Amino acid sequence: MLWIMKFSGLFSAALVIIVLSPSLQSFPPAEAIRSSHLDAYLRFPTSDSPPHRLSFRKAPMFRNAADCAAADIDSGVCNPSLVHVAITLDFEYLRGSIAAVHSILKHSSCPESVFFHFLVSETDLETLVRSSFPELKFKVYYFDPEIVRTLISTSVRQALEQPLNYARNYLADLLEPCVRRVIYLDSDLIVVDDIAKLWRTRLGSKTIGAPQYCHANFTKYFTPAFWSDERFSGAFRGRKPCYFNTGVMVMDLERWRSVGYTEEIEKWMEIQKNDRIYELGSLPPFLLVFAGEVAPIEHRWNQHGLGGDNVRGSCRDLHPGPVSLLHWSGSGKPWFRLDSRRPCPLDTLWAPYDLYGHSR
Repeated sequence: MLWIMKFSGLFSAALVIIVLSPSLQSFPPAEAIRSSHLDAYLRFPTSDSPPHRLSFRKAPMFRNAADCAAADIDSGVCNPSLVHVAITLDFEYLRGSIAAVHSILKHSSCPESVFFHFLVSETDLETLVRSSFPELKFKVYYFDPEIVRTLISTSVRQALEQPLNYARNYLADLLEPCVRRVIYLDSDLIVVDDIAKLWRTRLGSKTIGAPQYCHANFTKYFTPAFWSDERFSGAFRGRKPCYFNTGVMVMDLERWRSVGYTEEIEKWMEIQKNDRIYELGSLPPFLLVFAGEVAPIEHRWNQHGLGGDNVRGSCRDLHPGPVSLLHWSGSGKPWFRLDSRRPCPLDTLWAPYDLYGHSR
């Protein structure tokens, strides 16, 4: 059980109460296998990767509760009882990804039933994952940066231009056809609730589900050139578009594949290269394709913006309401701020899930 009370800013009282039900849990043997699915997407580099210097502590063992469905360790990725979670792995954000996995397992009632799909553009990262989670069920998928390199345009922040940031667009191609649904999560977040609750989201006729923010100024996500040209702005005709953050999504991959949404997103990225219709990385193409056609999810599942804005990375408060997931979207990341000894108040909520370094 967990509750988080409002954690106020630097100039007001801060109070967080976290109560975690103690449960010694575990999960089945690791399945760190590079997928051979679709060579165009999964081609590994031939040169050896440079040796890494990162070190992570081993996480506690986490086991299913008594009422969980039996987890058949030999059934593999196609087991229909699994909860599928996709996260990117790279050296710069690996510390965040490891903390995210740790948080998911710690608060899951059935951690043995969670299968992780790790998207990488660098090799040898699975060894670091296994050092912290030796029995984790996971699979590693190589995403070739060349798939999107010519489609990426400059953004307000260089991190948003990294090819791996666009791997979410290709999940329907990267993951096995038997994986019909997946939760996509960014690397700069922690989950403080049972991930199975998010997994059970009803999408209805929609392809993706996400917390939406219909009071946000939607026009700011696109340039004046976009809004002044009916060829572009007409994409929202007949829709009531709302902002949503693509760092937390429940995705119906079966429907995605049947419609061909990857190609639709690529089409808008190609237009962007010529006409500069937005400024912000991988988000706007998702808004163009899906805004107004998103299954709503409670805001508690993406308390986003905790990394501040995309320039200064200033400290932020929690949004009003309950919390199931805290997301440090923006330029400020908790591990960098903690290491610099200039953390924001909410960064202390991320710290207990950090497994970086040797045992203390």
